[in-house]
Amino acid sequence: MSDTITAHKAVDIHYTLSNGAGEEVDSSRQAEPLPYIHGTEALVPGLERELEGKSVGDKIVVSVSPEDGYGEVNPELTQKVERDLFEFDGEIEIGMRFEAEAEHGVELVTVLALDEQHITIDANHPLAGETLNFDVEVMSIRDATAEELEHGHVHSAGGCGH
Repeated sequence: MSDTITAHKAVDIHYTLSNGAGEEVDSSRQAEPLPYIHGTEALVPGLERELEGKSVGDKIVVSVSPEDGYGEVNPELTQKVERDLFEFDGEIEIGMRFEAEAEHGVELVTVLALDEQHITIDANHPLAGETLNFDVEVMSIRDATAEELEHGHVHSAGGCGH
């Protein structure tokens, strides 16, 4: 068991994430800690960098700029598409998220606007352009197994879930 967070360590953290306005966006505090493998880009770069070298029990509060978080908003990722391209039986509403085929694989898009013929979608991450404020506590650190490293994620006690 390693004492500090370094590449290829399986780490459990509790976190609370708030946006630049101080509004809580996400938290693990009322559930299980978030497991991740350090050094595999499982977390935004700015948070992962701040966790490097930390030990179990360490608590950090860090602000991550958009460049080290989910990036700046890219206007080219917003586009108007024909409504009939959507394979969805229900009523499409602003704010809904869908998986879309893209040149680099599947990505999530958010519906921004609608009219009779078109749907305006945005493929930017919902937190793109935001300063991310993390309040994190390191709960556990161990060596990742060879299988976890191969799969790129931490396995639960029962093994890989896929």
